[in-house]
Amino acid sequence: MAPKKTPQPEPRGRDADRSQAAILLAARDEFARYGLAGARVDRIAERAEVNKRLIYYYFSSKDDLFLAVLEHAYRHIREAEAQLHLRDMAPAQAIRRLTEFTWDYYLANPEFLTLLNSENLHQGRHVVRSSRAREMNSPLIETLAEILERGRAEGLFRGGIDALQLYVSIAGMAYFYLSNNYTLSAIFGRDLMTPKARHERLSHMCDVILGYVLRS
Repeated sequence: MAPKKTPQPEPRGRDADRSQAAILLAARDEFARYGLAGARVDRIAERAEVNKRLIYYYFSSKDDLFLAVLEHAYRHIREAEAQLHLRDMAPAQAIRRLTEFTWDYYLANPEFLTLLNSENLHQGRHVVRSSRAREMNSPLIETLAEILERGRAEGLFRGGIDALQLYVSIAGMAYFYLSNNYTLSAIFGRDLMTPKARHERLSHMCDVILGYVLRS
């Protein structure tokens, strides 16, 4: 009869932080590639080089792990946006910089878009229960509203612009283009991801957004 294995203690302190970080990174790649339904905890454990039991110890279920990945993704983009220091810029410069940043971030982090696609397929049922996600995203809209009001007070921007609607337009113009570039390129017979095409898209986005907010 084989000797019974002694359970290994759970990681503590820095080891626990490293284990959770490795799991989140591996899970991000797995969910981005296969979606929530197709993702496998076995593959996540193998990629993170941890025991599968440890994943359930930290995150309870695959759905809870997916939510943790979403929260981590939102935190990453919001922290990167905070580094822009938009409040320190002139209003028009701040709007242009946010537009440029959003485009560049989506290009550099395609997994962010695929994670959002997967969550939308599930009708947002994970992120809707995350107060943390709402808390992380609200400051951006508050900052944008402050910039819009400053621009209006200086006579540069027209009034009545909703900060949330404006951000959705900025994100949407980048998101749709990049998420659908394969079908759009095929349908219109034009490679929309060449350097020239990407530059033209960003210029178009900035022209549209600034054309909307600036007073004529």
